[in-house]
Amino acid sequence: MSTPLPPFPKRPEPADEPMLMELTSPGDVPQLRADAARNRARLLEAAARLVEEHGVGKLTMEAVAVAASVGKGTVFRRFGDRTGLLMALLDHTEQRFQAAFMTGPPPLGPGASPVERLHAFGCRSLREASEQLDLYLAAEPDPSRRFNSAPYRVRFMHLCVLLRQADPAADAELVAQTLMGYLDPALIHHLTRQRGMSLERLESGWHDLVDRTVRPPSGQGR
Repeated sequence: MSTPLPPFPKRPEPADEPMLMELTSPGDVPQLRADAARNRARLLEAAARLVEEHGVGKLTMEAVAVAASVGKGTVFRRFGDRTGLLMALLDHTEQRFQAAFMTGPPPLGPGASPVERLHAFGCRSLREASEQLDLYLAAEPDPSRRFNSAPYRVRFMHLCVLLRQADPAADAELVAQTLMGYLDPALIHHLTRQRGMSLERLESGWHDLVDRTVRPPSGQGR
């Protein structure tokens, strides 16, 4: 069963800081009136409770409607379908992670060397995925869209920036794709649940992969 999702935050006002990219595109989540925003939050809280109590496999639009005491049509109008609901559940988790590596404290955020940040990014990604693994797998876009989804793009771009800083001679785009493959929820599922590997072993493997892949300029290190 998944780790309980954190409380759903209120949508922040725009600020002079890097834009956080959500799983759902801006067109999918229009600016809502206060009452509509509260209703959306209530539906998501009901869905999160169902996932916590019964697992993501039992999450249906009908179950959310019953738990939130609304009509089924209300849930469909708000999220479109089950995939839309799952993606909305992950939005706040993704935004929190993005805020941490964009503007949070080091070593994940600015202030540490790029290699230190790469090490911290992978470990945090592994923990985030493992805590909500069933939800990440259920919300996985189809193969034709997975590499173009908003969360994938922003994580990939972040890795490219760090790789260019750490090793200017490297092909940052291809190396970033390789590193992203190690953090794929499907691979994490295979290694931890089917192969029985511990999260600590995966984190150690990430450190080894970064050390073998990135050759930082003299004076930089983990």
